[in-house]
Amino acid sequence: MHLIVDSHEDLAWNILSFGRDYTRSAHETRALEIGQPVIEGNGDTLLGWPDYQRGRVAVVFATLFASPVRHLVGNWERIFYPDADYKAAHRLYWQELETYHRLVDSHPDKFQLLASRADLGRILDHWHLQPDNHPVGLLPLMEGADAVQHPSELAAWWDFGLRAIGLAWAGTRYCGGTKEPGPLTDDGRALLKAMADFPFTLDISHMDEPAALQSLDFYEGPVVATHGNCLALLPNYATNRQYSDRVLRGLIQRGGVVGLVPYNAFLKVGWLRTSGSRREEVSLANLADHIDHVCQLAGDTRHAGIGSDFDGGFGLQSVPPEIDTIADLHKLTDFLQPRGYSDSDIESILGGNWLRYLQENLP
Repeated sequence: MHLIVDSHEDLAWNILSFGRDYTRSAHETRALEIGQPVIEGNGDTLLGWPDYQRGRVAVVFATLFASPVRHLVGNWERIFYPDADYKAAHRLYWQELETYHRLVDSHPDKFQLLASRADLGRILDHWHLQPDNHPVGLLPLMEGADAVQHPSELAAWWDFGLRAIGLAWAGTRYCGGTKEPGPLTDDGRALLKAMADFPFTLDISHMDEPAALQSLDFYEGPVVATHGNCLALLPNYATNRQYSDRVLRGLIQRGGVVGLVPYNAFLKVGWLRTSGSRREEVSLANLADHIDHVCQLAGDTRHAGIGSDFDGGFGLQSVPPEIDTIADLHKLTDFLQPRGYSDSDIESILGGNWLRYLQENLP
């Protein structure tokens, strides 16, 4: 099987919110969580180190995320900060980055931080040359930049392993975001200018369209979209969360990669876990539609990838029925081959495009 790179997983948020142990398999964790509030709030997990091994998931973009209090959805949430309390946001996000360091220090045979091309080379050598028990590379990604109190802090974040920053989740003082429209602000431009000096990868996920388009023109460093789907395939979608073709074309022109999300609510307009909708109403064929749309816009297969967003506020109950754990993402092959995608195309989509991007842009 080809290697998979997943460009968005909320591991630290789950570890701190629910005490999840990702050295266990997804099935082990599910058995331990039967009847627990985590199932109501987040759903059954899709992740675990044994599942990474079965699915040949070699690299994960490991996110730092906390919600501003105005967007809490349940009393089970633990990782949140008061609106505009950037000091509190900084503390929570730094705690999550420390969580990844502790995970790696405690289980160096299972997880390794990924901060350079040399790190990536060591991880890939193990996957290619050793028979089993492979380490999974964790590339830290900040989702929502409220934790950066001032651009002068970027050096400390970089030195501690952060390599990618998304300016928005909801709106921030840097730009508009999901459900909170707005352009890039003066603070946003100042942050982007400072980010380019390292350079951090900019993740335009969650950015409102005007802000994303401005950033594609303004930012001098590398740009990606780690997790989102194609607005053109989601008519009458209720928020500004998905990518317009204009944004996708701009990202493609910048050489970026798009991580497409196997989340039912991002694949079928109006799908709600609480509405009585069934998983069977959506299929991996729908995800293949979004992958194909990006490839058709690009004219090649070099810009489409996987950004699962597992376990980011949803779980087993909210993904296509072909998926039981992350290892099942390989089933995408069955939906891409009939559309004329070659084995090398599929290798690129499952992980090769992200690996090329990292090899070109990591220090």
